[in-house]
Amino acid sequence: MSEHPDSAITVANSWTYDWEARKKPAIHPLCSPAGHVLTRMQPDDHPWHRALWFTIKYVGDDNFWEEQPPYGVLRHDGPPGLEGPDDAGRVTIAGRVTWTRPDRETTAIVEQRRLTHVPIDDSSYAIDVDTELTATADTVLDRTPFTTWGGYGGLAMRGRGDWHDTRLMLDDGEPRERAIGVPSRWCDLTGPIGESGTGDDPVAGIAFLDHPDSPRHPVPWYASTRAATYGDEGWSNFVNAAFLFHEALPLPADEPLRFRYRVLVHDGWWDAARVDTAWEEYAADG
Repeated sequence: MSEHPDSAITVANSWTYDWEARKKPAIHPLCSPAGHVLTRMQPDDHPWHRALWFTIKYVGDDNFWEEQPPYGVLRHDGPPGLEGPDDAGRVTIAGRVTWTRPDRETTAIVEQRRLTHVPIDDSSYAIDVDTELTATADTVLDRTPFTTWGGYGGLAMRGRGDWHDTRLMLDDGEPRERAIGVPSRWCDLTGPIGESGTGDDPVAGIAFLDHPDSPRHPVPWYASTRAATYGDEGWSNFVNAAFLFHEALPLPADEPLRFRYRVLVHDGWWDAARVDTAWEEYAADG
């Protein structure tokens, strides 16, 4: 695996990983197979929302989520390695990410992060997120407990604002506008894209698949299509695999904690059976 010197890496003309971001690395833009951008970076209501990203609210007493002082930062130690494409077209980005406390000197967590592009067919592809956290001292991973908001932390995505009339669906197959701490093997967000706001707009979606080996599988989801918890009008399109939603998680020093998710990007509406099949294939992939 060779190092990639650029500050951002674009894979298969589909998604770009900004590994050199000063506060936390993120994927943006993330595009559908047809080329429609699906993510939103730093919206006015929550400027710390960074398209598709991974972080945790509290590591001990230190905040690594909101970027309001004092807060911790996530930074790659150097250019990540880049491998592929292999015979199946897979491309992997891998590197070490240091979680630095608000003092900007001491390390709370060392993360080994791997992002793998997985071609599927002409109308879908996936990004496999495989990341391992190791604490430098005994700590607790925590969140703000949910009241009217809260419970978030982990893998998260903020979708574009004109991704309208979106529908959330969990593995019970029921369409919904919100998921508040509901456990599910997967969560799919799909809807039309465009300013016309009509049924003529192209449709795209993202299915987030939780691997059976991830902490607290099936993970509780904190997700919303509408902006009810954001204080403004419009489409919030927020999805979070909120593994801490119901309770904090102790993390002993030097005991790695591994997370695995597949972010499956698709054009068109997918029903529950199709997402179920995709989850079964991912879960069986080892």
